[in-house]
Amino acid sequence: MTYGLYKGVGLIDNFPKFRNFKTGDLTDSVSPHIDIPSIEVGDGIEGLILSILLWIGMTILFIILLFVLEAVFWFSIFIILAMLYWVFFRALKFVFNKSKDTKGDIGISTVYSLTYTLLYVGWIFGIVYLTEIIK
Repeated sequence: MTYGLYKGVGLIDNFPKFRNFKTGDLTDSVSPHIDIPSIEVGDGIEGLILSILLWIGMTILFIILLFVLEAVFWFSIFIILAMLYWVFFRALKFVFNKSKDTKGDIGISTVYSLTYTLLYVGWIFGIVYLTEIIK
């Protein structure tokens, strides 16, 4: 950060805009409550065949649910990475807004970079220190 502030680096916000995404597309309908009856298959050959069919049906349903869970997992990873990118980009943009004032002055660049480093990272060390004291 010191070198960037000393050289007068600026950041350009070129994060992709999701203009075609409409909120509420995925969750705009509410699923109705379905009352599922109890299934008792009984004894004999009919019960055996029905048990095998139910077993196959539940296996297919489980595989479909795994695909849905995988999609939700990857979507969540994408959202978390986008949030982290935004947080770090905003933090660095905030720091490099001072580059006009610090360009060519290594002393003030070092002071600003150390101050922002302590502000952005110091609270983490404070939490770790407090948890060690409390133990």
